[in-house]
Amino acid sequence: MNHQKRKLLWMTAIAAVFITTFIGACKKDKQEPTPTATNPKVVSTTPSKDAVNVALNQVITVNFDSKMDAATLNSAAFTLTGTSNIGGALTYNAANSTLSFTPATALVINTTYTATVKNTVKDAAGNAMQANYVWTFSTGATLMPSVISTDPLNNASGVAVNKVVAATFNVPMNPSTLNSPATSFTIKQGATAVSGTVVYVGTTAFFTPTVALASNTAYTCTISTGAKNAAGNGLAADYVWSFNTGVVVAPTVISTDPLNNAIGILLDKTISATFSEPMEVSTMTASNFTLKQGLTSIPGVVTYAGSTISFTSTNLLVANTTYTATIGTGAKNPAGTPLANDKVWSFTTKTLTGAQGPDLKSAGNFGILAGISINNNAGFSEIHDMDIGLSPGVRSKITGFPPAIMVNGSIFAADDIAPPGTPAMLIQAKQDLTDAYLFIEGATAPAPATVAGDQGGKTLAPGIYKSTSTLMVQLGDLTLDAQGDPNAIWIFQVASDFTTIGGAGGNIILSGGAQAKNVFWQIGSSATIGVSTIFKGNILALTSITMGSYATLQGRLLAQNGSVVLTSTNIITKP
Repeated sequence: MNHQKRKLLWMTAIAAVFITTFIGACKKDKQEPTPTATNPKVVSTTPSKDAVNVALNQVITVNFDSKMDAATLNSAAFTLTGTSNIGGALTYNAANSTLSFTPATALVINTTYTATVKNTVKDAAGNAMQANYVWTFSTGATLMPSVISTDPLNNASGVAVNKVVAATFNVPMNPSTLNSPATSFTIKQGATAVSGTVVYVGTTAFFTPTVALASNTAYTCTISTGAKNAAGNGLAADYVWSFNTGVVVAPTVISTDPLNNAIGILLDKTISATFSEPMEVSTMTASNFTLKQGLTSIPGVVTYAGSTISFTSTNLLVANTTYTATIGTGAKNPAGTPLANDKVWSFTTKTLTGAQGPDLKSAGNFGILAGISINNNAGFSEIHDMDIGLSPGVRSKITGFPPAIMVNGSIFAADDIAPPGTPAMLIQAKQDLTDAYLFIEGATAPAPATVAGDQGGKTLAPGIYKSTSTLMVQLGDLTLDAQGDPNAIWIFQVASDFTTIGGAGGNIILSGGAQAKNVFWQIGSSATIGVSTIFKGNILALTSITMGSYATLQGRLLAQNGSVVLTSTNIITKP
């Protein structure tokens, strides 16, 4: 064996040992994913929340959504209070995940009781409830007001010196009995009253001290019987609790956009809050930044950059509506110090004077949605950042892909078996398209302006434009001028066909802040976008849609019953 062969065999052996060792190490180091914990929840109670005329021999029950660890369901985990703490016996039925509390003595008539399941209770997997579950009921015909929770809790220690003290009631209260001047909600350090302002929001009263509290000091809070509900009933007795401050100065929210109580806010507004210092990124989440309309949570996306957290709603906000934004105390700085208080502020959206567009819902995910077929006849057409969907048409009726390509999008057909649920998803999208089409077709506010024939060369303000026959854009471009309003809406109601003629004219021009996503073309028959036309808006046609060669679209082609045809090298981008 010559030197070169020996060298080759030696290198081969070394490589085999290395590969075997490396693979073994990888297998050894590979970690199985840690299951995500699901916190147990209370799903129902007896009596129910805010129940009245409850029997005096009532056994209190709590139903959980999962099997619980019976060892955590002890006397410290459940309390019942009326005018005082109520003793009793606890039992747990594992078969139906029900905790029962039998009072040692009969309940008292005409008394409001507060029941609390503490967040110390855990399920069989060791997961604890995220927060105390508190509810009230009454043995009389009236649910009397009571304090069901406070922040800080009674006997809390290490409280931040910039704490806003809060008390939450079981029923809506009369704000005039709680708002400043602070007479029914007071804080004292010994015999010395703390100056501050009281604001009542929802069912919670907030006391903001005029100056920071002293560190390492005991404070006593009192909600007096002067605090009354909307019916004029006061608390049965003063509610008193105490806490001790520490030396921590918690991070704060120093500004919000919109400002508190702002009005006339645009419907696509991104809501933001800026902190007094950089925050821990892992706590800048949707669970710690919420937006609600009443009790309804608004879905959206939360982002964080610098010292600012932002919330962008998934859908447009509703006009002339008040929303409440909350940054919770789960938001922390890198040292782990949370906000001392929830930051809560409200704003009201603008009142629309123009048309209101439809909610495309799931149909809005598609750049092309059709019923019979989707064809790219020639050329390298492109669909950007949206999907293609066909239903009830099948995959074989989608042709010309490639050479047409999808950029950040997928193609779905009614007979697809993967991903699972595709047929049902497409049926829903087509239903959402139908609903949006009918919404546009029936829109009457503001009163539609009648249009006919060629719209080329015109400039149209936001509004509803109605044609009782065909409509076209031919001898010149059609300009849609938002007049500085980025939320301006255009609705075109066309009873029959719609056509643009490319070349010298026929384009749709947006000006004054107009956005393609806010332009809707409801076509009672079919639409044809001419050769080389630059078109803007969402086309919702009852039958079919055809794009001429080299025409481009910033919008969507949504055909309920017919086909969508791309003639040659068409570009479609998301509006």
